[in-house]
Amino acid sequence: MLGGKDLRCYPLPELRGLFSLVSQDVFLFSDSVRENIRLGRAGASDAEVEEAATKARIHDFIASLPRGYDTQVGERGVRLSGGERQRIAIARSLLKGAPILILDEATSSLDAENETAIKDTLMEQREGRMTIMIAHRLSTVVDADEIFVLNDGGVAERGRHEDLMALQGKYTQMVAAQSSSN
Repeated sequence: MLGGKDLRCYPLPELRGLFSLVSQDVFLFSDSVRENIRLGRAGASDAEVEEAATKARIHDFIASLPRGYDTQVGERGVRLSGGERQRIAIARSLLKGAPILILDEATSSLDAENETAIKDTLMEQREGRMTIMIAHRLSTVVDADEIFVLNDGGVAERGRHEDLMALQGKYTQMVAAQSSSN
C-alpha cells in the first residue's frame, strides 16, 4: 500500500515518479554538472538547478570550476571526488522533489561538516514527504521519527533514538561501538 492505494494499481511511470534515490555509489553521466542535476526534473530552469545545488552544499564548488555548471564531469563523474558526486546526486534528488526520498548511505563520502549541513537541509525539506535513510553511521539517523534496527534479516528494534537507547539493546550496542571507534 502506498498512500492508501495498492501498489499494483499505480502505472509504473507514476510509481517511479513518487521516488527519488540517492545511493552510496552515485551514477553520473558524461555530461555537464548542470545536466546531471537537471536529470531530477527535465525542464527545470538554471535558477532551480542552482537552488538545488545550494541546498546540497555543492554550489560553491561548482561555481569554482573553470566552466562552472557547464563543466563536463567525465564518464561516471570520474573528474569528481566521491563526496562531490554524492552532493550532485542529492541536488538532483532535491530538484525532483519526489514525495518519497530514499538515501542509501548517501552521505558516506562526505566530511562531517558537509554531512551535518546536508542533514539539516534534508530535515527542512522533509515536510510532506517520507525520507528513508539507510545508514551505518548512526549520527545520520538520530533525529529520525522512527529508526528500524535490522539484524539477521529482520527488524530487531524500532523507535526513536531516545527510546532505543533506553532499551539498552542492539541499537545501544551499535552506538557504543561507533562512539568508541571515533
